[in-house]
Amino acid sequence: MPRLVMKFGGTSVANPDRIRRAAKRVGVEVAKGYEVIVIVSAMSGKTNELVGWVEDVSPLYDAREYDAIVSSGENVTAGLMALTLQQMDVPARSWQGWQVPVKTTDAHGSARIEEIPTANLDAKFNEGMKVAVVAGFQGISHEGRTTTLGRGGSDTTAVAFAAAFGAERCDIYTDVDGVYTTDPRIEDKARKLDRIAFEEMLELASLGAKVLQTRSVELAMRYGVKLRVLSSFEEMDDNAGTLVCAEEDIVESNVVSGVAFVRDEAKMTLISVADRPGIAAAIFGPLSEAGVNVDMIVQNISEEGRTDMTFSCPVNEVPRAEKAMADAKAAGSINYHDLVADTDVAKVSVVGIGMRSHAGVAAKMFSALQAEGVNIKVITTSEIKISVLIDRKYMELAVQALHDAFDLDKVA
Repeated sequence: MPRLVMKFGGTSVANPDRIRRAAKRVGVEVAKGYEVIVIVSAMSGKTNELVGWVEDVSPLYDAREYDAIVSSGENVTAGLMALTLQQMDVPARSWQGWQVPVKTTDAHGSARIEEIPTANLDAKFNEGMKVAVVAGFQGISHEGRTTTLGRGGSDTTAVAFAAAFGAERCDIYTDVDGVYTTDPRIEDKARKLDRIAFEEMLELASLGAKVLQTRSVELAMRYGVKLRVLSSFEEMDDNAGTLVCAEEDIVESNVVSGVAFVRDEAKMTLISVADRPGIAAAIFGPLSEAGVNVDMIVQNISEEGRTDMTFSCPVNEVPRAEKAMADAKAAGSINYHDLVADTDVAKVSVVGIGMRSHAGVAAKMFSALQAEGVNIKVITTSEIKISVLIDRKYMELAVQALHDAFDLDKVA
């Protein structure tokens, strides 16, 4: 029988009524002849509550116990979903990560999936089970301890199961009805996309779009899993939502597919660093070890053997970055005159596979920002994206201006 993976986020299973609504959607797919693997998140707000309890009891907590606690929310949802389906006369049972088993690395709090053996679920499907309800976000380490995959990890669980079981498609049910050209709360002309390429979705996810976890898109692209993002609050429709698929499955698209943004970004500049071989490693090695998520990097022209090095990172990681640089300077591995942090910037990006074959995208982007009086502090580019750092107060204006400049409210 064909298989389908359906993932329901926290808002979609926030209470028993919503679980019943989600279960009805599963029942419809079972009636179509699918064997269904349902991946569930914890009820909306539950994981935050559990994390709060952990931090209240033990600020310097044991990561293994943290995983044991915060993963429990998914267990509750999985059991309730299975019971609801059974009430509908749909043969279903719940599965925790260790029962499947979802084998992961030992990195508690941010484990990565290594293998999902199919034998246990296959055996139950062969015995007549129609729905396997799997607790998302969790797995089992080499030591036999419960692990978690990081926030948003249920998306990754869903894609990994779709790949392991050869599912026809992986449907991600959430509180939005698809992927938009930008955040509709900022630009009311934002348009829902019918299809978007894996590469575009990966860039948008990494650049601030909150619809899908970045790792889930990476997995889908690697294994060719078709993803569909759709709302659990709208009427069922086979053409609903946004399909995330291979580039060749998209007939025509705009040059730019979307505008993404990150509001809480910081720009940090090391002033007057020695310009010598290995200086970049001496700077970014300690930042990596300190867990600082560095994004944009720009090195200025060298003058008299000295240069300035600028990078961006999340605002909440600035103290760690400052300490890492101060420690590296004290240890003698780097020498700089000053470290200047600008914590009032935002990152705005345009993304589109059409940029590969069209010239002038950067010029149009910069002209649109100039027309609105928006000054650009840092620029980085890749084959299908252009990102800029700007003053945070201009972020919404910049997003709206770029959305208009590239006619994203219109279909190609």
